[in-house]
Amino acid sequence: MALHPQIAQVLANLPAPPEGPLDPAAMRAAEESQVAPVEERLPLHAVEDTTAQTASGDVPVRIYTPVDADSYGLLVYFHGGAFFLGSLDTHDHVARNLAAETGLKVVSVGYRRAPEAAFPAGLQDCLGVVRWAAENGEALKWNGETLALAGDSSGGTFVAAVAAMARDEGFDRITHQVLYYPSLDLDFDVDRYASLRENAEGYGVETAGLKGFNSFYVDSGADPADPLVSPIKREDLTGLPPALIVTAEFDPMRDEGELYGRRLTEAGVDATVRRYAGANHGFVQNFSWIPEFHRAFEETAEFLRQARPGRGGVMWCRT
Repeated sequence: MALHPQIAQVLANLPAPPEGPLDPAAMRAAEESQVAPVEERLPLHAVEDTTAQTASGDVPVRIYTPVDADSYGLLVYFHGGAFFLGSLDTHDHVARNLAAETGLKVVSVGYRRAPEAAFPAGLQDCLGVVRWAAENGEALKWNGETLALAGDSSGGTFVAAVAAMARDEGFDRITHQVLYYPSLDLDFDVDRYASLRENAEGYGVETAGLKGFNSFYVDSGADPADPLVSPIKREDLTGLPPALIVTAEFDPMRDEGELYGRRLTEAGVDATVRRYAGANHGFVQNFSWIPEFHRAFEETAEFLRQARPGRGGVMWCRT
């Protein structure tokens, strides 16, 4: 299948990137300038900005309550952005859609980013907020059951890493993990995954730019050989929560996400892998207004209702 025509049209009209080194401040400002006004966003019962007090310090969070209810399952969301971009605002629409489709109360994490914050500050913030959510279940009206993690792109990296950190620390409250087109191997060895060559250019995120975009994170102390940086390099994947891994047909990082799904099932973890035909990297954030790609939120809801630990199978689907 070809790249979806509406995605292709948007990509064809994008201006050429500025020459010279990447400028985090300018790129962040450009992202923030595209955020929709509050009155144009998907309405929910309540959206609240607050602060989570964690072992790594105070972390800004935004809490999305889909409807008025006595109790809720929780979903902690980590936004993407190559570890140096993205914010509570740029990914507000993703969190709203997750809340609306799943019916869960969503806690979006404003974790510290590279290059200002050295590794592993962002990871510590994310794990800290997960623990904070569980410890403050009464205030959040948590039902004590579902405590899911979800993240897109580098946020998906954090989901895999946080799930592993929690397991190693004996924190067993996480029930699900959802990874949208995750970056799981920061070596970016073009000989390791065919998709790095097949989808090298012309689809938005390009293979040649991956090292540069992730350099802020790596230069802050994130070693690509470390399984917390490249979760696919973790040897022992047993005991991790059931996983939904959503990949995009035209994403350079497609194959590492799908390999991670296979490795999870080999370790006895229930893993569902969904490859979206015609999609590119970032489609959940950038193109979920297209009905067939909004389906990713609906599939997330179905997964969270159905998946349970210990089934140890992998289901593949191309959507």
